[in-house]
Amino acid sequence: MREFNNLSISATVLLLLGALGGCGDHAKDQIAAPAAANVQATVITVAKATLPVVATAPGNVIAQQQAMISSRLMGFLREISVQEGEHVKAGQKLFAVDPTDIQGQVSMARAGLSQAEAALADAKNDYDRYGALYKDEAIPKMQWDKTRLQYQTAQQQVSIARASFETASSQMRYATVTAPFAGVITQKLANAGAMAAPGQPVLMLENTDKLQVQTQVSNDVYAQLKLGASVAISGEGQGGTDIVGTIANLVPSADPVTHSHLVKIDLPKDSSLRSGSFVQVAFKLGERDGLRVPDSAVLSRVGITGVFVVDAQGIAKYRMVRTGTANAGQVEILAGLVTGEKVVTSSASALQNGDKVVN
Repeated sequence: MREFNNLSISATVLLLLGALGGCGDHAKDQIAAPAAANVQATVITVAKATLPVVATAPGNVIAQQQAMISSRLMGFLREISVQEGEHVKAGQKLFAVDPTDIQGQVSMARAGLSQAEAALADAKNDYDRYGALYKDEAIPKMQWDKTRLQYQTAQQQVSIARASFETASSQMRYATVTAPFAGVITQKLANAGAMAAPGQPVLMLENTDKLQVQTQVSNDVYAQLKLGASVAISGEGQGGTDIVGTIANLVPSADPVTHSHLVKIDLPKDSSLRSGSFVQVAFKLGERDGLRVPDSAVLSRVGITGVFVVDAQGIAKYRMVRTGTANAGQVEILAGLVTGEKVVTSSASALQNGDKVVN
């Protein structure tokens, strides 16, 4: 009898412990699922919007005015007066070539001119003397013609010698090379002591005040572009603000490999872009209907892009959407929303699924 009572007490205790355990699990469920909150937020109604039809293409920034600076003389580089990255003025000295060879040519040309002038003076004396004799009929006409021809030949020789001297002398000014325009030295391709030769670049010079963007577009896009049209250009360091460029040149002949057309776009002087920068060019080709919402409405929850949609009872429900381009604080919605639905645009990050939105 005692054993039976002990078994009954044990069974009762186990039943009580089980009941208490069940109550504990129910309490945990209540803690894990808190009651929906009331959140004050701004709500807008999704409406149709007119969106631009845009074609984008990568581009590179280049200087409109650039030059490979080389020497017109053959000789050793005596000095290079500038460094890479240095700003230079038009007419500023860039480098000098040793003019020893040219000086020798000038000396030879000067000696040749002196010799020709001496021969001319001698021929002139004969011309004057034989001219007087021929006038008095003291010499035959054949001798006078020969003397006159010698004088004419001497005159021609002086002209040739003077031209050679002037040509040699003019080469001296090429011993010092100056900047043809104001700009920046972008490359230094030789050092002092190296041999300079005509057509062999020594420096690269670019005018950074006149920059262009060059890009390639398809035939379909090219057919819709016009000279003077404005183009949006975005690049690194712009802080999300587009630069407005102007179409300056449309090359009609297509590349035989890519079948694309070259487009050149002038940049404003106040742009912060630099030569060699990589940019994205956006050509506006037309308009279309679409949907867009403020970028503050678009969230990312657990890697899912979405917005909070408010139903007729004011309950917010998180819905996945597919977004398009973003511009001027607005994001295009390609899928997930329809016109007439209400979307939370403020305090969206504080919302949880099922919260009640209070305007």
